[in-house]
Amino acid sequence: MRALLVTNPKATATSPRVRDVIINALSAHTQLEVAHTDHRGHAIELGARATDQRYDLVIALGGDGTVNELVNGLLTRGAGPHVPALAAVPGGSANVFARTLGTSNDPIEATGQLLEALAAGRERHISLGQMEGRWFVFTAGIGFDAAVVHGVELRRGDGRKASPNLYARTAVRDFFASTRRRTRLTVSTAHGVVADDAFLCVATNTTPWTYYKKRPVQLTPEASYDSGLDLFALGKVGPIAIGRLLWQVTRAEPNPHGRRATLLHDLAGLQITAQAPVPVQVDGDYAGDFERVRLDSVPNALRVIC
Repeated sequence: MRALLVTNPKATATSPRVRDVIINALSAHTQLEVAHTDHRGHAIELGARATDQRYDLVIALGGDGTVNELVNGLLTRGAGPHVPALAAVPGGSANVFARTLGTSNDPIEATGQLLEALAAGRERHISLGQMEGRWFVFTAGIGFDAAVVHGVELRRGDGRKASPNLYARTAVRDFFASTRRRTRLTVSTAHGVVADDAFLCVATNTTPWTYYKKRPVQLTPEASYDSGLDLFALGKVGPIAIGRLLWQVTRAEPNPHGRRATLLHDLAGLQITAQAPVPVQVDGDYAGDFERVRLDSVPNALRVIC
C-alpha cells in the first residue's frame, strides 16, 4: 500500500520522538512517504498531489485543521473512486474528527488501531458538508461560535496555547461583550425559513460537535456520517438559559432544547443570511466574514480507514 503521512510539526500533542515512533510503525506495513507542513494551506497542496499521483492512503498526523486541509486537497476535483482513503492520527488539541470515528486520542494507541484496521481491511464511507465550495468534515459554524474561534486564533497569534480553558474564557468574554451588537441570522431550508432571530448557527456531520477536555459537547445528538447535515440554531438568550443549555449538551444523555433553540436532523442543505457580515468557522478554523452562506451535504463523499 502506497501511503502519504502528512504531519504538522506545530501540532500540540506530539513530539519529534512520538512522530518517529509513528513513522517507524507505519513504514513497516506500508510504502510510506512523509511530508511536513510548513505553511497554512500546505496540506491542501499535499492532498491534491496525493489524489493526482494515485496514492492508496493519506494519513493526517495533526489536529482538525490539518485534516480539513487534507480533505479539501483530496477532493479538489470532487468525490469519487480516484480519491485516496483518509486516516487520522490525533496530534492536535481537540482532534474531534478522529475521536468521532472511535479513534483513541493517544497518537501511539491510534497508530495501533490504524494498523489493525489496515490488516482487517476495515473502512467506511462518510458524508461531508460543503460551505460555499469548501469541504468540512464535522462542523461549520456561523455567528457567535465562529467569533469565539476567531478570538482564540488571534490570541494564539500572541503566543497563547489553544486549550479548553482559553476557548471557555473567550466565549464568556465575547458573550457578554457582544450582547447588544449581535447580528441576527436567518436560516432557510427547502421548506422555508426555520429560524429568523439566531445569533449562533452550527451545522454538523456528526456528534459530538466538540469536546471540553474529555467531555463531549453534543449540540446535535442525532447527527451521523451516514445522514445529511444537522442544524442547531439559537436565538437571543440570557446567561441562565446558556447555563441550562450547557448542562443539556454535556450530560450523559444530551437533550438540547429550549424556546429559542432550533434543532433539525438530516438536511440536504440550508442557507444562512445575516444583516451584516458575520464570522464563519469551518472545522474549528476561522474562514472569514460572510453575509450569506450556503451549506450542503454530500453523501458518501470520503472513504476513511478507522
